[in-house]
Amino acid sequence: MIGRLRMRNVPPLFRCSPYIVATTLVLHAGSHANADELASACTVPRPSVLFNRWQEDWSVLANPCVPVKPLDGLKYIPLGSDPDSYLSLGANLRERVEINDAPLFGIGAGHPDTYLIQRAQVSADAYIAQHFQFFIQLEDARAFGKDAVSPVDKNPLDLEQAFVAWVGHLAGGTVKLRLGRQEMAFDLQRFISVRDGPNVRQTYDAVWADYENGKWRFIGYATQPVQNRDVSSFDDVSNGHLTFSGVRFERQDAGPGDLSGYYSLYNRSNAQFLDATGDEHRNVFDLRYAGKTGRADWDVESMWQTGHVGSKTIGAWAVGSLAGYTLDAPWTPRLGIQIDAASGDRHPNDGRVETFNPLFPNGYYFTLAGYTGYANIIHIKPSITLKPSSRLALLAAIGFQWRETTGDAVYQQGNAIVPGTAGHGTRWTGMYAQLRADWTIADNLIGSVEAVHFQVGNSIRSVGGSNADYVGVELKYGW
Repeated sequence: MIGRLRMRNVPPLFRCSPYIVATTLVLHAGSHANADELASACTVPRPSVLFNRWQEDWSVLANPCVPVKPLDGLKYIPLGSDPDSYLSLGANLRERVEINDAPLFGIGAGHPDTYLIQRAQVSADAYIAQHFQFFIQLEDARAFGKDAVSPVDKNPLDLEQAFVAWVGHLAGGTVKLRLGRQEMAFDLQRFISVRDGPNVRQTYDAVWADYENGKWRFIGYATQPVQNRDVSSFDDVSNGHLTFSGVRFERQDAGPGDLSGYYSLYNRSNAQFLDATGDEHRNVFDLRYAGKTGRADWDVESMWQTGHVGSKTIGAWAVGSLAGYTLDAPWTPRLGIQIDAASGDRHPNDGRVETFNPLFPNGYYFTLAGYTGYANIIHIKPSITLKPSSRLALLAAIGFQWRETTGDAVYQQGNAIVPGTAGHGTRWTGMYAQLRADWTIADNLIGSVEAVHFQVGNSIRSVGGSNADYVGVELKYGW
């Protein structure tokens, strides 16, 4: 077939850890295949439910030899005689029970809390021949029994995605365009993500264009990130008060790995930092190199930020890295090390804002507990991952954290400031232990359990903070 509206390196639906990576191959059988080709097509695995539902290709069901499963009539609804013109329906459901005995390390309103967060999504995906795609997805996110409900916890029925896409060819390459509300993510989603860890995913009202030719890919995007509101249904909004736009390149096989980078302009009205308030205009320069050779793998990303907040200039940076080595032993153990650092504001009232802005992080890069965020931090985390079977992955890790500077605060997810920590105490923040299990119960159903114990340092304890424990039990289903 000429061209599909797909991206390279598509992650599976249930990816929720940078340590557990899988790939899915979706193949298409033509409607005019001969008998041998049909027989071969019947041995091809059926399409899988993917992390991005709009990247699925259910046109294989046009082949009459593919075994029929219940509700296949809703996964492939022909639109005319062209097998590449069809409508596909889908649904996701995620249920997670969380126990957090000390949100915000027990400071202020951070009381023990046990609650259920639920995210339900339904989608419709229409393809017209090989060039047009129309995708719509609704989301309903609820938090049951949670004491402090934030915009990332609850969002009654609303429009998650609604875009039209087109694919064509130019100068030996492929051109792809998307217009409308859509999700967007780069690399490991350290800084630009769909925010899958929390309950409400991040979307963007955007124009997206990319050109792919051989090992190169060039992308341009102009977006207004969607701001979630939970007052009523269909009340989410985007506007010029928050924009994020830029250009990006990707190069496969640059030596033993893949190279990518981007420049973006982040604008936000009425931003507030410890040392500055006002309109934020932030230039973002990002470079990443990731790959695998033999049994070793790595992912290294750096970001530099300039610009201004009000009348004060920005000078902030961050570095993130993951590396591992997989042993040739039972349960294929992978020994990993994660090292991250992000700047903080060293000198108050000096006319500079050095606090790193993590932009749109995924919410689970460190842990699901969200005890610390990607600002004013130095983080070292050794880990081991075991796979007793192809359907079960086990992770154990210990994390050590410091502040990059004592002049700035300790930050949690969403750049929430731990009260009283700015300018006080030592750089040592604390350490944590993390255990996680991911079990693929069935092809479209996965269960996960994660437990985190955070042992705070004296800088947090001296302002009334305490050790914190988190347990999350999750089920994800995709149809």
